Formats: sequence, structure tokens, C-alpha cells
Amino acid sequence: MEDLAPHRIIVFSFLGMIGAGTLLLRSPWSGAQGHLTGVEALFTAVSAVCVTGLTVIDISTELSGFGRWVVLILIQCGGLGIMTFSTFFVYLLGRRLSMRDREIIDTTLSYTQERNIGSLLIRVMGFVFMIEAIGAAALTLRFHEYYPFDRAVYHGIFHSISAFCNAGFSLYARSFEGFRQDVWINIILMALIVLGGLGFVVILDLWRGLISRKRALSFHAKVVLTVTFILIFSGGILFWLVEQPHIFQSFSTGESVLAALFQSITARTAGFNTLDIGLLTNTACMVLMFLMFIGAAPGSCGGGVKVTTAGILVSMLISRIRGADEAQMFHRNVSRETFSKALVIIFGALVLISAVFFGLLLTEGWNISPQESRGHFLELAFETVSAFGTVGLSMGVTRELSTGGRLLIILLMFAGRLGPLTLAVALSDPRMKRKIRYSYAKGEIMVG
Repeated sequence: MEDLAPHRIIVFSFLGMIGAGTLLLRSPWSGAQGHLTGVEALFTAVSAVCVTGLTVIDISTELSGFGRWVVLILIQCGGLGIMTFSTFFVYLLGRRLSMRDREIIDTTLSYTQERNIGSLLIRVMGFVFMIEAIGAAALTLRFHEYYPFDRAVYHGIFHSISAFCNAGFSLYARSFEGFRQDVWINIILMALIVLGGLGFVVILDLWRGLISRKRALSFHAKVVLTVTFILIFSGGILFWLVEQPHIFQSFSTGESVLAALFQSITARTAGFNTLDIGLLTNTACMVLMFLMFIGAAPGSCGGGVKVTTAGILVSMLISRIRGADEAQMFHRNVSRETFSKALVIIFGALVLISAVFFGLLLTEGWNISPQESRGHFLELAFETVSAFGTVGLSMGVTRELSTGGRLLIILLMFAGRLGPLTLAVALSDPRMKRKIRYSYAKGEIMVG
């Protein structure tokens, strides 16, 4: 492992955790109704490690207590990053962290400028466990209104970790549809989802700002917070408007606003739902797919192309209209290298989604006409974007997928959690990364 680049170490660490999770879920102790099949165990392990939430089984009835704890541990490790966990424990044991350790943590946490990596890891882990503990306590108190105390504690811990890690795994067959009118459960879950999707470095930045009010937020934190809240509220408003004549007809105003806001937040990689996604209008599904594609912030528990990538592209468009050559945000110029990375990520994501979607069309009924399929095209498109964004929302087709379709979704969940750029760098030949020290003459070509 010492000769491997950080990106490859991260990929192998995820593969190792998936392999271990698959074996545990395949064991006789995990199934409540007999052994899981190999594909079922693999799908569940990948979905948990990649904090997606798509499932081909009902974990509340088809997994034993042991199996559900395995899923929860996979969620926690996958949400924070396996190498973050391992490096943290190595540091606690007293070993000095090497430059390679720093590179790995920088890659996992989105290139922090912190010099003392050991101190950073302790703060990150401390904040994560503190937030999850507060969320678990708050949910436990509320769940105690519905269940005995011991069951309320278990449900509180499970859903707090699942929400903060943006995993979307629920102990209820219909997610949180039964709690749609419970304002407190909705608020607690939304808060956990948003915090988990901001990124660990941004959370630390916010904390420093609260302690020292004179300390300004970093440029990265400003972009993440701004784009995040624009997406949350614009997505909620759009969702409420398009569903008002449809599913919200029988809802009170407060209930419909809460449901719209919850779907807007959860679509950005969390995967819980308080509405039946299969009953939504095509327009509402399009809104959710847009939010799922963008996802959360870099260095967070979420997937997608990331809010900073979307922010850079939009700011570049606005800057070009204004006559500027570079993207400008908060009186700062975004480097051309960063803009190029953003373009590569967007293009890579679109290619990846298109390829898997085409594969699903082949495996899930390529010889069926649109008139016969009746919405199957949209269901598979929604499933594909949800898998890439590691969201976990589904229109109800996950369990109906063929073995080939499940394997395609497994690959997409894995690629979506690591990111197209990280995966491409990890899989590329190191000899191709040598610096090119020459350039060709520029050629002109018409575009647009």
C-alpha cells in the first residue's frame, strides 16, 4: 500500500469495506428470513458503504438485529471515509502521521489547509459524534411518543447516523411517510441531513466563526453555504408549486410546505422521503433529479457533482455575460485549473449516467415500446441519477431490477460516492501523469 497513490488507497479501502460487509451480510446471522443471496448482500453493502440507501430488500424485516448493526457500521465508515477512520485510530495509537497520510486526508476532506492533521482528525471526529449524539437524543425523545424507550433509543441512534451520513437507510418500509405530519422529527432529520452535506471542513469553519466572531468564513465555506441554501429553498419552492395542484391538494398549507422543504433537502443525497415518490408528477421528479445530480458539498457524506462545481459553472456563465474571462465569486476569481476540473466532473458524470442508463434500458426491457412501458423510462432515469448522487430515492423499481441491472446500479453507486474525477485518477496509468513540457500552436474552432 505504501507505493499506491492516495486516490488508489481510497478506492481500495472502499472495496475492502464493501467486501467485508458483503461477507457479513451473507452470513447466517444477518438474514431474518434465511440467507441473503450474493447479489442482495453485495447490493446492500455497496449501498451502505456508499451511503446511498437504495435497497433490494426491506432491512426492517429481512435483516436480523445483527444485520442491521452491520449496515449501520458500514454507513458510519462509508460516510466519514474508511481512510479517515483508520488514520484517526492510527493517530490515537501514537504513531506519527506521514506525508502520505496527510495526502489521503486532504483528498478525503477536500484539501483542507490545516497543517496539524492529527488535531484536525480529532476535531472532525469529535464534531461528527457530537452532532450524531445530539440528533440521536432528540429523535429518541420524539420516538418515545410512539415506541417503548429501548426501541426509541435504537431508532434514534440508527436514523441519526443514517441522516447525518446522508445514507437514507430507514427502519420503516415506507421511509418517513408515516411521520410526515410530525414537525419535530422532520426538523431534526433535515438539520442532520444539511449538516452532513456541508462537509467537515465547512462545519469546523462555522464553529470557529461562532467562537471567534471576528474570524471570517473561508471562500470555500461561503460558496458551499450560499449554493446549498439557494438549492434548498429554490428546490422547495419549485417542488411546492408543481405539486400544489396534485399531491398537495388534500394537504394543509403547513403540511405541504414542510413536505416540499423535506423533499428538497433529502434529494440532495439523503434519500429519506415523506411522500410516495412514485406518485409525484413528472415535473416534480425533474426537480428532484436536478437536485440529486448536484448533490452535497465536497468532503461531506454526500455524493453528486457537488454544490461548488455547480456554483463555479453558474458563476462562469454570469461572468462571461458581464465580459470577465474567469469565474468570479465573492470578489474572488476562480482559477482556470479549478474551472477545468469542474467541467471534467460535470462531463464525466453525464457520460457515466448516460452509459449506465443505456445499460439499464438494455437489461430491463429493451424490446418494450414506450406505449407498453408506461413511464418505465422515467423510473429508470430517476433510479440512475439517484444512484449516482448516492441519494437513495426511488420510484419503486429497485427491487424489480434484474441481476444485470442491480450490478449496473452497484457500479454507479460506487463511482458516485468516490466521484468521477477521483475514480479516473485512481484508474489511470501513473506514467500518463507526467508533466507535458511543450505546447502546440493554437487552432481556432467555432463553438456554440
